[in-house]
Amino acid sequence: MIDRALVLGGGSAGFLAAITLAKKVPGLTVRVVRSPTIGVIGVGEGTTAAFPRHLFNYQGLDAGDFYRSVQPTWKLGIRCIWGSGPDFFYPFAEEFSRPIDGLTKKPGFYDAPEGSDWLGPTSALMSKGKVFARQPDGKPDLKTPHAFHIENELLVGYLEKVARSLGVEITDGTVTSVETGPTRASGREEAGVSALVLDTGERLTADLFVDASGFRSALLGEALGVGRVSYTDSLFCDRAVIGRWERTDEPTPAYTTAETMDHGWAWRIEHERWVNRGYVFSSSFVSDDEAEAELRRKNPKLTGDTRVVGFRSYRLETMWSGNVVGIGNASGFVEPLEATALQAICVQCSTLADVLADSSREPTVSLVAHYNRYNTTQWDDIRDFLSIHFRYNDKLDTPFWKACRSDVAIHGAQPVVDFYRENGPSTLLAGLILAPTNSFGFQGYYSMLAGQRVPCDRTYDAPAGEQQAWSQWIGKVGDWAAAGMDTAEVIGFFRGVGWWPGG
Repeated sequence: MIDRALVLGGGSAGFLAAITLAKKVPGLTVRVVRSPTIGVIGVGEGTTAAFPRHLFNYQGLDAGDFYRSVQPTWKLGIRCIWGSGPDFFYPFAEEFSRPIDGLTKKPGFYDAPEGSDWLGPTSALMSKGKVFARQPDGKPDLKTPHAFHIENELLVGYLEKVARSLGVEITDGTVTSVETGPTRASGREEAGVSALVLDTGERLTADLFVDASGFRSALLGEALGVGRVSYTDSLFCDRAVIGRWERTDEPTPAYTTAETMDHGWAWRIEHERWVNRGYVFSSSFVSDDEAEAELRRKNPKLTGDTRVVGFRSYRLETMWSGNVVGIGNASGFVEPLEATALQAICVQCSTLADVLADSSREPTVSLVAHYNRYNTTQWDDIRDFLSIHFRYNDKLDTPFWKACRSDVAIHGAQPVVDFYRENGPSTLLAGLILAPTNSFGFQGYYSMLAGQRVPCDRTYDAPAGEQQAWSQWIGKVGDWAAAGMDTAEVIGFFRGVGWWPGG
């Protein structure tokens, strides 16, 4: 039986794992070991809608405490300055499959009326510079599917506070050696970790070790030698140059911006105080200095130094080996497009907790096998979805983008692309072509395929009555969104109810 879990790593992955296990697995004691010499990566970060669902719905954490501590802004999706056509939105809502009275087809088949760039309520809010609908009592309607923009240092501080409140023991120390040996924590005897030895001489043992050590993958990768599956045939970028400036009079839109650059792409993440910019690029096509110069040309407000972060896109061959489970960058990483890092962590944490709780902390061989299959598939699904962003972006003809259009492998995305090319934005086979567990679904794929104007054989010439009904509906949705609340108004509301500092 697994009675004691030890989490190696004190970043967002480590503390999310510790909190999830402490909250969801009765009888399990949890300890976090973090290195005092490894600081928190202070970077503006976006999430997907999976992150608030994990915190508030799955774990039941207090939303007010989160807002006061982390001070996030809201993200309804992504604005894409992407491809040769107009800018477009990818909202975190099912707008392509939404049935509308008076229409025989789903929304994706109808042309946008002049002056509109939205397909449904969420993308209309994004277009109008709003974040939530205004309810009759003046309160924001938080039911709109949303994610967050956060500062990582504030997030990790909040997670540590929650972990301590749940009785998680936190040890500061540097691991100097990892002892390995046979274990049965995965339902059968196989190689695992026996103990971690710290620089203080303390020897720490556990029944289950969670590797949240980042790219180093100190337990799964280094100690147990689990192999890596490279994603570099689909994702060519391997570095990012990051900077920011203090917000002045800029609006604070409720979306992340993803913008095509000469040798990759740039994000813009919106916080109450800061505007964060990062240029993700391929070192095979441009140097660090040239990438920084391009970012500064695009963003003359950048102040102070920038910094460059290197990474590699991959996943481990297996996520749970022996008595070690990898969480976050220790198990895999894809480049930052679509902000899936925290989503992957949340999925891994919840599935691990569910396996341990369902098995009464005695996981069987079949449960571990399904855990591995599910989580490796999640990583591959992210790679596949990201690949179409590069394969079909025709905005620039630089060497990087020419290589993407000719050489990017789209793997499991191919059936979706083939179906779209033959049938247009039909949602008839949603759940069959893509598994229900695919976090992007037809909504995500169609947002990117239609937005990049990937040609399809099947179009729809709507009768005049239907086109009129569509135009009227789009106008009504636009008026509704325009009456919504922007980011500053929602922050003001939260300050008034004590959910925000300064209230």
